[in-house]
Amino acid sequence: MEEEAVETAEELLAKQHRKEKKELQAKIQSMKNAVPKNDKKRRKQLTEDIAKLEADLSQKHEEESMHLKSTVITKVEETINGVETLKVEDGEEEQFKQQRVSKAQRRRDKKAAQDKERETRIAEAEVQNLQGVRHQEGLKLAQKLAQQQLQIKEISSDGHCMYRAIEDQLAQRAKPELTMTMKELRSRTADHIRNHSDDFLPFLTNPNTGDMYTTDEFDKYCSDVEHTAAWGGQLELKALTQVLSLPIEVVQADSPNIKIGEEYDGEPITLVYMRHAYGLGEHYNSVERLKDPTNAEES
Repeated sequence: MEEEAVETAEELLAKQHRKEKKELQAKIQSMKNAVPKNDKKRRKQLTEDIAKLEADLSQKHEEESMHLKSTVITKVEETINGVETLKVEDGEEEQFKQQRVSKAQRRRDKKAAQDKERETRIAEAEVQNLQGVRHQEGLKLAQKLAQQQLQIKEISSDGHCMYRAIEDQLAQRAKPELTMTMKELRSRTADHIRNHSDDFLPFLTNPNTGDMYTTDEFDKYCSDVEHTAAWGGQLELKALTQVLSLPIEVVQADSPNIKIGEEYDGEPITLVYMRHAYGLGEHYNSVERLKDPTNAEES
């Protein structure tokens, strides 16, 4: 009879846990739907918030399961010993448990206070961000891209963003002859600039003197393009259109789109140029086909 009662309690608890998980998933889905997919900062914060919600629920379920098991063990021992309560020798172990629970509660209270303070800071930052130039730039870009049935595809900000964005664009075409890695794109770009110095050297000047690059400076520039995370710009884009024999279109928020290599046929490679992305400033992203908002997020 005791065994049947234990099973019933476990089943009820498991049922409650399943219900709470389902409710949490519904809440998470609602949170996802409320945040624009191209708002990287809010998406990152959303991921952290979701992880915290899931961790809190998991901890709650674990504590409830442990409490149930503890209650069952206590009842079994009471039955075996024929007493109403489980005696603890000298009261030392019971006192230790009370102290441990007290410390655990203090830790939970401290964590709750820290979480509340963090949420307040996030809310304040979000209000500021809604009026910030980065947020406004993102909105304008989203509107421009939507007219072409496109949306931003985020690229990591590591100094290679322009090359990684082009790598992504080529991969989306599913044409093996066009596929290149970021390193291959850098190498091909550097080689092309080296081999066509008359076309590129006049546009490269020493920032301190304003004079055209010397031969050594030009060689170092090409080496940096190939071997470092040197940021790519319009000269490198020009070289890449010639390397790939494809046009490149750069979408900007507050200026007309830049088109490079219009002499080439084929579907243009489309990049998004952002002046105010992240704390580093300028950044390139890729694009992808605009997704149906109802299917963009799945739990």
